Amino acid sequence: MAGQIGTVWHSDWLVLTQTMIDAFAEATGDRQFIHVDPQAAAATPFGGTIAHGFLLLSLMPRLAAISDQPAIAGALMGVNYGGDRTRFLSPVRAGSRIRGRFTLLAMAEKRPGRWQQTIEYAVEVDGTDKPALIAEWISQIFTGTRI
Repeated sequence: MAGQIGTVWHSDWLVLTQTMIDAFAEATGDRQFIHVDPQAAAATPFGGTIAHGFLLLSLMPRLAAISDQPAIAGALMGVNYGGDRTRFLSPVRAGSRIRGRFTLLAMAEKRPGRWQQTIEYAVEVDGTDKPALIAEWISQIFTGTRI
């Protein structure tokens, strides 16, 4: 992977349903009407319910799993390390088709068997040019025979 800096991968398209938004609202306690009340949200400039920004961020593993990004040879596990430059750029209406765009920014061995990977993660919305979200996400990848 270290030789693939700058490579871009895309996920398959995923429909962001109101059921997904409602489940996220229930799990997080963020039940603001713009997410969960279609009638009230229809009266806003959004014209209907929109996904939580943090829902879009949390879909990164799911979208990565259905992307053309290759598996890292010898990886035992990966863990989140943190993020940089997270921006929620545009709302995503319930029922929209989204996909992940993943760009490898950095891959460095921090110590034997432990790699740090930085990916630019963007959520693209079908039919729009502007991504809904852009974030740099850092992961630690453990390789070898034991952790």
